[in-house]
Amino acid sequence: MSFTAEVRDELARCAPTCEYCNLATLAALTRVCGTLSLAGRGHYRLQVATETGAVARTMIGLTHQILKLKTEFTVRRSVLHRVRNYLIALPDQPDLEKALVLLGILDRSGALVRGVPHHVVARDCCRLAYIRGALIAGGFVADPRGDFHLEITVQGEDLAQGLADLIGQVGVRARVNRRRGAFAVYVKSADDILRLLRLVGAKRSVAEIEEARAVKSVKNEVNRRVNAELANQGRSAGAAQKQLELIDEVERLGLIDHIPEALSSFCELRRAYPDLSLRDLGEVADPPLSKSALYHRVLRLEKLVEAAKLND
Repeated sequence: MSFTAEVRDELARCAPTCEYCNLATLAALTRVCGTLSLAGRGHYRLQVATETGAVARTMIGLTHQILKLKTEFTVRRSVLHRVRNYLIALPDQPDLEKALVLLGILDRSGALVRGVPHHVVARDCCRLAYIRGALIAGGFVADPRGDFHLEITVQGEDLAQGLADLIGQVGVRARVNRRRGAFAVYVKSADDILRLLRLVGAKRSVAEIEEARAVKSVKNEVNRRVNAELANQGRSAGAAQKQLELIDEVERLGLIDHIPEALSSFCELRRAYPDLSLRDLGEVADPPLSKSALYHRVLRLEKLVEAAKLND
């Protein structure tokens, strides 16, 4: 099961906070993945097609519980994609038009409601229930082991913007992007994704994301330290090579037998340990020397070489 399917399944099992929350969830579900057909004045047919069992289960359960309407249920299996397709239909029946108004799909005049129906999301808990229904119906949550990304795909710019505004009202920043004839309401920030999922009741999914985030953080820190250490080793190796070349130059100029003992001992130490950094080289000296002391000796050697070249 994909991570998105896990999130949807968990959200579909969340209990309502108030008596109207289930209505808000059903309203979002039908708006996001439902299709309304008109078969003459006052005669409608509502269909919800989905590949997600959580959507089908929620749609049928809440329709029977809240609307008391008859439903038709069909399961088809796609040979090509090896998945089940669920088709839930509410055929034309006496109370269907009233139900469509209650769900905020139609207004009282019979016109389509393009945005989020205000009466459905009047309460704070119902706002979250509506967002939950939209996530169940058209949500996608990326596997947290990869990039952090959450989006809800809907039809219609008004609904997308209304849903983004609704998410904004609960303290999460959401954006809208047009995509292949539809609209994606998306959240990119890991903190915002966690906050939104926590608010709508996906506690188990939040725990999985936090665990994956902690693992990522550890891996990133380890990689950062390894890269820093490799960079330091590279710089140290380059510096050591330059010091060896400097010592060769001291010898070529005939200065090696005339330099002070401190510089002579440094030359011997560096040639004995050509790969060590100055810090590590100081630790093997007898007595031990600081990095600063050894660097000072390198500078003295450079000055001797410069002076010898000027005299030539």
